[in-house]
Amino acid sequence: MREDGKIDYIELPGRDLPATKGFYEQAFGWTFVDYGSDYAAFDNGGVDGGFNGDAGDQAKAPLVVLFSTDLEASLARVTGAGGAVTRPIFSFPGGRRFHFRDPSGNELAVFSEG
Repeated sequence: MREDGKIDYIELPGRDLPATKGFYEQAFGWTFVDYGSDYAAFDNGGVDGGFNGDAGDQAKAPLVVLFSTDLEASLARVTGAGGAVTRPIFSFPGGRRFHFRDPSGNELAVFSEG
């Protein structure tokens, strides 16, 4: 069960997506679901996650994604607490999300289904 404010997903850069998928399949037995040619999600790595192969859309470091039951309320809480929004709310095949930087400069995202 997903819980509001808990780590839900980790997105990693996937500069060479076929090689990256092959590595994790061979080394750890991970399986993948492809979302187009630039994204492969995994759900058997201990926590759900995926590799983003789109060089123009990749985070520079692993992207921790928090779950939200109310994305707009989470956005208000993040900005109210001093977070800096780096990508406003946008839609993608799995739902909607936004990205922000915390006071230490770490980029995270908040996601909502549907």
